[in-house]
Amino acid sequence: QVQLVESGGGLVQAGGSLRLSCAASGRTFSSYAMGWFRQAPGKEREFVASLNWSGASTYYADSVKGRFTISRANAKNTVYLQMNSLNPEDTAVYYCARGRTGRGTKASADFESWGQGTQVTVSS
Repeated sequence: QVQLVESGGGLVQAGGSLRLSCAASGRTFSSYAMGWFRQAPGKEREFVASLNWSGASTYYADSVKGRFTISRANAKNTVYLQMNSLNPEDTAVYYCARGRTGRGTKASADFESWGQGTQVTVSS
């Protein structure tokens, strides 16, 4: 069972930036797609960004496109989410997830392992 540990969350002012990291255990990290999801208070979990096993294909929610960038370092078993131009609507717990296959996807059902989450709070 893979373990995913997110880090990098915190409190930031509107317009600021944060970089989230997700470290994965195991030796098969590079075989799987990875993604980021978020859940705001009182709302359902939503897709944020994902990428395929190589990182060559990336996918974004419309709400973050142009502001967030997902990337991965397979040699480090780590996936990143660079978040720029943050606004209060981005406040949520952000979760890292590993896909069931190496193919990139936006559907949460296509992800099988989840981290514990890291809180991101954007003040106005």
